[in-house]
Amino acid sequence: MTLKIVIDQKAPAAPYEQLRAQIADRARSGALPVGYRLPTVRGLAEELGLAANTVAKAYRALESDGVIETRGRNGTFIAAAGDAAQRRAAAAAQEYAEQVRRLGLDRPEAQAVVEDALRAAYAAG
Repeated sequence: MTLKIVIDQKAPAAPYEQLRAQIADRARSGALPVGYRLPTVRGLAEELGLAANTVAKAYRALESDGVIETRGRNGTFIAAAGDAAQRRAAAAAQEYAEQVRRLGLDRPEAQAVVEDALRAAYAAG
């Protein structure tokens, strides 16, 4: 999945606002799913031909709006919509997905492990 952001230098909206709006719209529509890792500020700035400060300003606005979340050195991700429990679950799921991928499990194997764990957890409760 690619971000596919287009900045129109002739548009009346400032470039940071165009970037903010496009990411927010795609997150809201689900085109950018919860947990999707966004490019670094520098990386996206280079890709779009913008100043790093412009991208940083858009990211700060998106984070303030709860659209994205920064996880320290791990990067910037599309935040979970909804309450804190959903956010924590999305973060745990993202961490799980990254971990099993590093371990070499394919998608069906990773899903089978999750299904087994859910069955066990809900049977016990």
